[in-house]
Amino acid sequence: MRSSNPVFSRRGFSRDNGYAGFNAAPQAGGPAAAQGGNPYAAGNPYAAGNPYAQGGPQNLSPHQVQQPYGAPPAGAVHTGRMTMDDVVMRTGMTLGTVIVGAAIGWIALSSPERLGLAIGCALVAMVLGFVQAFKRQASPPLILAYAAFEGLFLGGLSGALNERFSGAPMQAVLGTMAVFVGVLVAYKTRLIRVDQRFVRYVMAAAIGFVLLSMVNMLFAVFGGGDGLGFRSGGLGIIFGIVGVVLGACFLAMDFKQVEDGIAYGAPREESWLAAFGLTLTLVWIYLELLRLIAILRGD
Repeated sequence: MRSSNPVFSRRGFSRDNGYAGFNAAPQAGGPAAAQGGNPYAAGNPYAAGNPYAQGGPQNLSPHQVQQPYGAPPAGAVHTGRMTMDDVVMRTGMTLGTVIVGAAIGWIALSSPERLGLAIGCALVAMVLGFVQAFKRQASPPLILAYAAFEGLFLGGLSGALNERFSGAPMQAVLGTMAVFVGVLVAYKTRLIRVDQRFVRYVMAAAIGFVLLSMVNMLFAVFGGGDGLGFRSGGLGIIFGIVGVVLGACFLAMDFKQVEDGIAYGAPREESWLAAFGLTLTLVWIYLELLRLIAILRGD
């Protein structure tokens, strides 16, 4: 399973037979490896080139041990591996770019005659997101460019909706923060357990959700009105709640990917992919909440 995001399939911390790190063990190269071979190397996506993948460090010279990451002598901390601080910093940069873009979009693109430009920014962001999703390595400029265009779109859309439903964007922001904190607490306390079955069910539900959304949009474009009614009335409210719940599930899967990346000793550059994935998921939750609020407050 290569993706934990409902829109993009990005390279995460995965393996051929399932989602990486379910029932994860200590980081490769840790105490288990020192006891004679790494029993987790077969499921570790970073085992290639890892001196601990084939055997314990006692079989390698000091130069070989530090070679893969250009690390300092044995016993020192590997500075080339992803840490939680790296993920927090990159996520802050990416979300900060979204917020700055949203502020600009709110001011410049929220008028009815400029909403077309906001939608154009959304299309550019989607293209940039797909490009990053299919790249083998994270590209910070590409990720930040995606965040900037996504922010412009969100700012324009939010400003326009605020004219009709005053305060709705702020309610959606507060709701997104509440979902983030709630899922984080539930994940850390193991109320939510992300395993292969969880991933399969969530991915199946997300595929169905996206397909229904596309069909509804096609009916709305060619048939007029609200299409099949998935985005209005009582059915729209149910659909919006399902969208928020799916976003929460993907957020838990993002947390799992970050946890696995750190446990497996992922390269520091992977923190950009973690930030990219978290940003995608938070944008998804915000848009679903904004749509749900608009339906609830509609005439």
